[in-house]
Formats: sequence, structure tokens, C-alpha cells
Amino acid sequence: MRTFSLQAAIAGLLVAFVGFASSFAVVLQGLIAVGASRAEAASGLMALSIAMGLCAIVLSLQRRQPISIAWSTPGAALLAASGVPEGGFAAAVGAFLFCGVLLVAAGLWKPLGRWVAAIPASIANAMLAGVLLGLCLAPARAVAALPLQGLAIIIVWAVVARLKRIYAVPAAVVVAVAIIALTADGPSVPWAALWPQPVLVWPEFAPATMVGIGLPLFIVTMASQNIPGMAVLQVNGYRPEPGPLFRMTGIFSLLGAPFGGHAVNLAAITAAMCAGVDAHPDRARRYWAAVVAGAGYVVLGLLAGAATAFVAAAPPVLIEAVAGLALLGAFAAALLGAMAELRDREAAAITFLVTASGIGFFGIGGAFWGLLAGGAMLALSRWRA
Repeated sequence: MRTFSLQAAIAGLLVAFVGFASSFAVVLQGLIAVGASRAEAASGLMALSIAMGLCAIVLSLQRRQPISIAWSTPGAALLAASGVPEGGFAAAVGAFLFCGVLLVAAGLWKPLGRWVAAIPASIANAMLAGVLLGLCLAPARAVAALPLQGLAIIIVWAVVARLKRIYAVPAAVVVAVAIIALTADGPSVPWAALWPQPVLVWPEFAPATMVGIGLPLFIVTMASQNIPGMAVLQVNGYRPEPGPLFRMTGIFSLLGAPFGGHAVNLAAITAAMCAGVDAHPDRARRYWAAVVAGAGYVVLGLLAGAATAFVAAAPPVLIEAVAGLALLGAFAAALLGAMAELRDREAAAITFLVTASGIGFFGIGGAFWGLLAGGAMLALSRWRA
């Protein structure tokens, strides 16, 4: 406790609020899209919050480094674009467990981690951009369906983003809550329903769902979260061994999966907040920011029932609009990364289009086929060269 810092603790509380408020709508949208009931979605959100909070506390105290953990927001967007698999939410939970096993394997077996890192950035980014496209169109659809409410959310988001971008999505969430509170005319939710109850889902291991959801979930989690998260730590002067971190996030993903959580991983944006100089001038004391953020996530996990009730009371198009605004930055970065390399641009475009089309064969969703089509085109172009 001699290294404890109030400045780091305040930074950690801010990280917890921003990390939860900026993307919980995306997580709920993704879980519901793959067949979760309202109770199962609340359980999944709670499991993810507690898993990533405890994982951050364990890793940060163990290594005395600010190891910030988050749920896989790109993974949640992938779920939102996937649709209900054959076998329902139980099959999706089987895919979550498969993803957790792959994350543990990536930490234990270095070649697997190297293979994921060897996927060309253009192809991985193009797949992610294709997954995010549908949700990023939601703000425009919200304005068309509910002009006043949709514009109010977008205008507040844009103004706050101009002043301080990291607060833009939480501000949009606050406005959405206010709009829903003023316009809701249905029966109030019982207080008991606001307290989340863990719902244990018996998994179903359907091969098509594991390939169509579990494998792309693992790839986007590694390529869009774990690898950038390691880069953020290294930029700020921390050099943890990646294998144990991947392994631990995989273990906590496995623990959360039976209760509906899809995946937890190293954070990127909130990692910069915990590991940067704003957390504390002394690099050796910044890990308290990640510890306090982890405790904040555990507490916020207990509000999962209220968050789910809020989503259930809102017009779906408004929730999708908030989720789309939360993902705009990720979509822009993914699209830029996909098209940055001139020689890979055609393969990246194919990956993006096939993924965004949402086509599926043999019960396997578009993300897998987009990755396969783009990879085949890239291999052909390089073989010809």
C-alpha cells in the first residue's frame, strides 16, 4: 500500500466508467443477437464485468504493471452481425468456450500466437471493418426512424467529441437514458429485476457455430485487442511476457463463458489511460489505476440488470445508434488499416465485402468466409507475383 496513489485511483475510476458506459450497449446487442434472453444477456454482461475486473486485479498486482483488461468489443460487434446460430444461445456459449480454449492455447503454445500475428493486418482489419459496418450505419437509421431523439444523441456525441473524445460515448449514453426516461410509457421494471442473476447455460458444441463464431471471435480478439494492448504497454515502457497475459485472459474467458460472457482480453484504449503519465508521473505506481479500474468493473457488473432493463425499455434503433457511435472510431481505424497496403488492397476489399454481406454457408457466418475469400485472393496475388 506504500505505492498507492490517489491520482492513480481516480484515473482507475474514470477508466472503469468510460470502459463500461462506452460499450455495454454493444455487448448486450451482440448477446441478444445470438439468441440470449434478457436474463441471459444480463448474466453475460455481469460475468464479463466481473471476469475482466478480477483478471485486471490479479495481473496488475502480480506484475506491478498497469495491465488493463476489457471485454472484446469487436467480438461483441461480430456477435451482433452473426444472428442466432442453429442451436440457439447454447451453441453460441459453446463457441465462447472454444474461443477461450484458443486464447489459452495462444498463451501456452507460442506458434499459435505467432500465426495469428502473421495474419496480414490488411485482411484482419478488413474483416473487422465488415463486421462493424452494420452497427455503424445505425445512427443514420436512428435519425430516419426517430429524428428528434436520434439527432439529440448524435449532436451531443459530436460536440463532446470535439472537446474530449473519450467522454463522447458516455455523454451519448446519458442523453439516451434521459430520452428513454422521459418517453417511456410502459410498466416500470420491478426492483428485483434490476439485480442480475447468474444464469448458467449448458453449452452445445456445434462445429458450424464454433467455426463461424468461435474462430472469428478468437481472431478479432487477438488481432484487435490483445496485440494492440501489448503495443500500448510497450509504448509506455512496460515489457510483460505476452504468453502469460494471453493465457490468463483465456482462463477468465472460460470462467465467464458458461454464464454468457463471450471473451475478455487486454485493453487498448483504457490501457493507454492506465499506463500513461496522466495516471501517475511515477511509472512504478501506475498499476494502481488498473487495480482500481478492475474493482470498478466488478461493482459495475452488479448493475448489469439495470443496464439490461434500460436496453429493453428503449427503442432498439436508439440502442443500436449508441452502439454504432461507440464503434465509429474502431471502424475508421479498421478501414484505414485494411486499405493502407496498396498490394493487399484488392484482397482486403474482397474480405470487407464478403464479411459485410452477411452471407453464410453450412451454418457458418460471413466473417469466416470473408477471411477465407480475402486470404485466398491474397495468396493468389502473391503467388502470381
